[in-house]
Amino acid sequence: MSAAWIPVLGLGVCLLLLLEPVGSEGAVPIAITCSTRGLDIRKEKVDVLCPGGCPLEEFSVFGNIVYASVSSICGAAVHRGVISHSGGPVRVYSLPGRENYSSVDANGIQSQTLSRWSASFTVTKGKSGTQEATGLSVSTARPPTGKRQKKTPEKKTGNKDCKADIAFLIDGSFNIGQRRFNLQKNFVGKVALMLGIGTEGPHVGLVQASEHPKIEFYLKNFTSAKDVLFAIKEVGFRGGNSNTGKALKHTAQKFFTSDAGVRKGIPKVVVVFIDGWPSDDIEEAGIVAREFGVNVFIVSVAKPIPEELGMVQDVAFVDKAVCRSNGFFSYHMPSWFGTTKYVKPLVQKLCSHEQMMCSKTCYNSVNIAFLIDGSSSVGDSNFRLMLEFVSNIAKAFEISDIGAKIAAVQFTYDQRTEFSFTDYNTKENVLAVIRNIRYMSGGTATGDAISFTVRNVFGPMRDSPNKNFLVIVTDGQSYDDVRGPAAAAHDAAK
Repeated sequence: MSAAWIPVLGLGVCLLLLLEPVGSEGAVPIAITCSTRGLDIRKEKVDVLCPGGCPLEEFSVFGNIVYASVSSICGAAVHRGVISHSGGPVRVYSLPGRENYSSVDANGIQSQTLSRWSASFTVTKGKSGTQEATGLSVSTARPPTGKRQKKTPEKKTGNKDCKADIAFLIDGSFNIGQRRFNLQKNFVGKVALMLGIGTEGPHVGLVQASEHPKIEFYLKNFTSAKDVLFAIKEVGFRGGNSNTGKALKHTAQKFFTSDAGVRKGIPKVVVVFIDGWPSDDIEEAGIVAREFGVNVFIVSVAKPIPEELGMVQDVAFVDKAVCRSNGFFSYHMPSWFGTTKYVKPLVQKLCSHEQMMCSKTCYNSVNIAFLIDGSSSVGDSNFRLMLEFVSNIAKAFEISDIGAKIAAVQFTYDQRTEFSFTDYNTKENVLAVIRNIRYMSGGTATGDAISFTVRNVFGPMRDSPNKNFLVIVTDGQSYDDVRGPAAAAHDAAK
C-alpha cells in the first residue's frame, strides 16, 4: 500500500508525517507536539499521539472535559486522565464553541477559565499505533522519491527591540458601556498588533476591571498577534463598578507570575485603561504594583464631566497612580473615536525600556540616609544649597510606609539625627522637615558621623527588605579618619 504525505499544522510549524491513506483501517495516529492545540488540527475526529515528558509550561489548558480549541491537546488529555505524563494515543473530537470554560485542578494540571471561544474539543483514549511520538515538531520520515519535503517555517520571533511582558487592564464597568467597550477592545488590538508580538518580542495578556477583576488570558497563552487579536475579540463585557484599583492589585499579584509566563529579566508592564474615573483607590494600587516590580501606565479616556466630579475620590488619581508624574507614564485620549493616531505613540512608550524605572528595584525599595555637613566652613547660604540638593533627590523617590524611606543626620564634631527612617512616611512631610533643618556650625568629623549613622539610623532597620544607601554631603576634608568607618559601613551592609 502506498503512503501519502499529509501536512499537519502544529503551533505554526508544518509537520510532514508518513501516514497511510485516509480511510484505511490500519491508519496510525498523527504524532503531535506537547503544545499542539485543538485549533491546529482541523478535523471532526482524529487520532493523535502525544509525546511523553512534556514540560507543564507547554500545557495551556482552558476548561474541563470540554476544552477551548486554544488548549493544548496533550495537556487536555492529561488533565482529563486519558493519558499520563508519559504520553500515548488520544482521540480528539471537535465541538462547537462555548460561552464559558471552567477552571479545574486535575491530574497535576490546573486548567484556566476562559469567557467564550469560537470552537471546542474533547478527548478520549485513542487507538494505538506504531508511530513513535517525540516532543519535536519535525518528522524523521523521508518523502517518497521525486517529492520535495516542505520547508518547516520558523515561529515568528517578534520585535526583539521591544521585549516586555505586558498586561492590558481594560475597563469593563458600566462607566464605559457596551459600545465604548468594543471600541476599547479595537484600540487594544491595534496596539498589540503594532507591538510586534512574538516568541522573542513582547508577550501580552488581558485583564478586565469591573466589579470583580477577571484575567481573560495570560502572557503564555498566545505568542502571535493573530491569536491575541482573536482572543481580544472574544472577550465579553462584564459591567459593574470600575474597581480599577482592585483590578490593578489583582494583576500585580496574580498575573505576573512565572507559572503565567513571566520571563526573567524582562520589564513587567501593566497598561491601565480608565474611561472616566475609578470607583476605588488607585494610588495605593499603584504603589502595590511597583512593590511587585510592575511599571504602571495609565491611559485615561473621556475625563469626568463637571456633574460627575463629585463621584471622583481624587481628581489627581492619574499622577498619583504612576511612579512619576512626568507625563511619560500617563496618556490621555479625548474619546474612543479616531484613536488610530494614538496607537504608535503609546507603543513607542511601551518599548522605551530605558525609562521603565518604576519597579521595586528602583524608586521605592531603598533606605537613604543623608549625612549633611553642618561645619563652620560650609556657611549658612551653602548649607541651604545642600538642603535643596537633598530635597531634589528625595523628590524622585516613592516615599511611603511600604516604599522608600528617608533619614537625615547633620554632623560637625557632634551628630544630630534630624529625622529617622520611621518618623515620616510621606514625601510632603519629608520635604517639609528637610527645609526646616537648622544649621549647627562647628568642626568636621565625618568618620565619627558615619559610625553614628550606621549604628543609630541603619541599625534599627537591619530587618528591612529595602537596600541601604548612605549619601554624604560635605564641603571638604575631615579632621578624623574616614576610611575605617566607611569600610565598616560596607561590611555592615553585607
